Amino acid sequence: MDSLFSLAHRLLTYGLDGSPIYVDEFTRLNREVYEQALELYGTRGKTVESEAELCLGLLAAFAATIYDNGHKQQYIQRVLDRSWKVLPKLSASLLKVQLLVYCYSEVYDEELSRQAHSIIATWDKAELTLEQVDIIEELKSFEENQYPYEVIE
Repeated sequence: MDSLFSLAHRLLTYGLDGSPIYVDEFTRLNREVYEQALELYGTRGKTVESEAELCLGLLAAFAATIYDNGHKQQYIQRVLDRSWKVLPKLSASLLKVQLLVYCYSEVYDEELSRQAHSIIATWDKAELTLEQVDIIEELKSFEENQYPYEVIE
């Protein structure tokens, strides 16, 4: 599950560091992420944390991939429904912020953003981990651009 999130995150950030994007690598990575997401879609986590990690990985994977078998939006909605059940059970943690941010990126509900910011405000800014910095940047990006595939005039 954690590897699905890592793989999806790699796909989401592929080429953003200025390195060249190779079509064969991009296509292979897309296919690998999408197939792994479909394989894990029907599974459930045994604990609250493992269910949250699974939901996070699935949301990231579906957001990252270009593939759609015609049911992708339905899959996303079902993962969101699962996320709504698990979020209240999670303690204030990096995992909760990550899940809040990825849910926010799908529905742009300001309450999700507010909850994420509330947890982030408790973090020691001088000792942020790379994962914390990444999720803060992702939240900022989602908040600044809620319509990434639309031209707004």
